[in-house]
Amino acid sequence: MANRTDPSAKSIRGTNPQNLIEKILRSKIYQSTYWKEQCFGLTAETLVDKAMEVEHLGGTYGGNRKPTPFMCLVMKMLQIQPEKEIVIEFIKNEDYKYVRILGAFYLRLTGSDIDIYRYLEPLYNDYRKLRQKLADGQFALTHVDEVIDELLTKDYSCDIAMPRIKKRWTIESLGALEPRRSALEEDFEEEEEKEDNDQPADELEDRTHEKDYYRGRSPTRERDRDRRRDSHRHRDRDYDRDYDRDYDRERGRGRDRDRDREKERDRDRYRIRDDKDYGRDREGRERERRDRDRDRGRRRSYSRSRSRSRDRKEHDGGDYKKRRARGSISPRRHGDGAEDGEPKKKKEKREKKEKKDDGTDHPDPEIAEANKLRASLGLKPLKV
Repeated sequence: MANRTDPSAKSIRGTNPQNLIEKILRSKIYQSTYWKEQCFGLTAETLVDKAMEVEHLGGTYGGNRKPTPFMCLVMKMLQIQPEKEIVIEFIKNEDYKYVRILGAFYLRLTGSDIDIYRYLEPLYNDYRKLRQKLADGQFALTHVDEVIDELLTKDYSCDIAMPRIKKRWTIESLGALEPRRSALEEDFEEEEEKEDNDQPADELEDRTHEKDYYRGRSPTRERDRDRRRDSHRHRDRDYDRDYDRDYDRERGRGRDRDRDREKERDRDRYRIRDDKDYGRDREGRERERRDRDRDRGRRRSYSRSRSRSRDRKEHDGGDYKKRRARGSISPRRHGDGAEDGEPKKKKEKREKKEKKDDGTDHPDPEIAEANKLRASLGLKPLKV
């Protein structure tokens, strides 16, 4: 019940007045201690006393974004929706500057464009200092005229999105608002009249141009300048939007082309790599097959030789080594005592030569006996 809007309140800009503040900020205000303790049961009459106790302005602060008392009172004003006369009295209050800022802030949220310019622009002449609480919890120094300028020119203030309002020169062109006059313009006009009375008539025209130049901004020049600036801003915005759209389109096309090139390059790279891998695998398979056939042939020949030698040994009955040794030492003889195929005469010559070589026919009987003994032992004969 405490967070509901007053049933007699009217909708602002087609919605509930409390909806002018974002939902997240509203929930934080409803959960704050100041709202529960100080703002419960406030009315339009008692709200002034709480507004006089405010010591700074701001939106939210700290790590968990706590709302300031100033923001809680703005929320309370949206909830109870005080009369327009009460809000105007808030703005005209010169004793309490935070009460004035509170009324100006509420009027900026709920008032019409004409009322906003009519009641907030005179506050440009208020140069009193204000304390503003920043998001990190620190305080900063500002002034009333700076806050009013922020409310009239910026889209955000105290973490709240400000409703859109028309430009001043648009309202002036419709005849709904008079041109704005600066508070210092009257002083400038009085000084100009004094100087004009002192100057001669021939120099008056030149001085008038200089005064117009140095006097500052006039409402007409300001209106024309704002109109030109807005037209340039719209033209530049349209140009930037078109340029950004063309740039994004070209960048997208370039990105697509680069992606297609990358895909083609990857396909070629993979195709070459596959061909190389296929050739390399084929050569490896051929090499492995040749090695396998070679090893199989070696094993087959080795097993065949082993089986052949084993069969020979079994056939000979174990006499293979003996017969081989005997055959290498003494050749086989025929019936006549000669070697296989050797004639008898050659055998006799050979025996004579062996006798002569072994030294048994030496004339010295001792040497002959010694040579015979050496021949039996397989030693060379003595040569004396």
